[in-house]
Amino acid sequence: MQNRFWWLIAPILLILSCKSGEKMYNKGRYDEAVLLFVKKLQKKPAHTVSLQLLPDAYAQAKHSHEDKVNGYMTSNDPLKWEYINNEYRALQRLYDGINASPAARAIVTPKDYRNAITGAQENAAQVRYDRGVDLLEEGSKGAARQAFDEFQAALNLIPNYRNSAQLRDESFQRGLVNVVVRQIEVRSPYYQFSADQFRDILIRNLQQRNINRFVQFTDERIAKNNKIQPDQFLEMRFYDFVVGQTYVDRTEKEVSRQVVVGSVKDTAGKKIDRYGTVKAKVYVVKSTVLSKGLLDYQLVDVATNNIVRTDRLPGSYTWMNQFGYYKGDERALSDEDRALLGGEDIPPPPPQDLFLEFTKPIYDQLTREMQLVYNNM
Repeated sequence: MQNRFWWLIAPILLILSCKSGEKMYNKGRYDEAVLLFVKKLQKKPAHTVSLQLLPDAYAQAKHSHEDKVNGYMTSNDPLKWEYINNEYRALQRLYDGINASPAARAIVTPKDYRNAITGAQENAAQVRYDRGVDLLEEGSKGAARQAFDEFQAALNLIPNYRNSAQLRDESFQRGLVNVVVRQIEVRSPYYQFSADQFRDILIRNLQQRNINRFVQFTDERIAKNNKIQPDQFLEMRFYDFVVGQTYVDRTEKEVSRQVVVGSVKDTAGKKIDRYGTVKAKVYVVKSTVLSKGLLDYQLVDVATNNIVRTDRLPGSYTWMNQFGYYKGDERALSDEDRALLGGEDIPPPPPQDLFLEFTKPIYDQLTREMQLVYNNM
């Protein structure tokens, strides 16, 4: 069906495509018009509209970009060379496009802006480099983080520009905030191992979330071994926690049903079912083990000893197990009774496992808290 009508649709699509360059020209979108005219001439070198309008479209596009360049040249904007570079690159795209088409090249002599681009990039990279050096000399961590961006911008403009890579890496180290996570205070030696596990998992969680590239969370033991100078301490302690609070709910109920227990013959010799009552007792044991607690944390600035942020975060975990059995005649059980049967009497996890389970909800909460602190640093 599609092939049958293609010969009707094709001329319409051809007409629309022929006019697309002209539409862009009439809208004043000269860059697009130039490239569309060039594309048309690559397929159809004698295309009349493209041959007629391409020279003026290129002249208009060239004038527009060069006018912007002249405006930026007189600007006091320190980043003007990046804007100038963008304009030259747009002009170079037109140059490359026209050169790719012999028909277009025959009627337009485009200007090559490669030298202009090189000069603009050099100037733009120099500006970024100088800004980075000035920021680095300020000595503050905030300025060092800004310097990192400046040196990276210089490298984006010109790879391996001077010693920008070395200064960028130096800026990163000087702008880094080392948050040392201290040993968690737990007033019970029994749970200290669990608390250490919680801390290890928490630090991995904070590192993997990439909260801020300039923030590094380090275990206190590792920081001491590697002689890392802390900028902030993350101090934590579990407050008012209970592990393994157990509740056992035992229920039993008697059930009975009328069932066929035999048969007798009536006076005519016909067999008649004889009914009787059967009984059973259903036992259900439901064990619930509750573990919960609160984590107090403080983020403390080392230099000022001021508290940057503090909060109390809740966590909880409920372990449940249920099993049921019966005594008596199975025929007394309904479908509802049977659904309560099964399972087995299994012990709850050990206290240290319960400790780790109830702390799991705290990971995401604390991570969100750290994001609030460091996202806009």
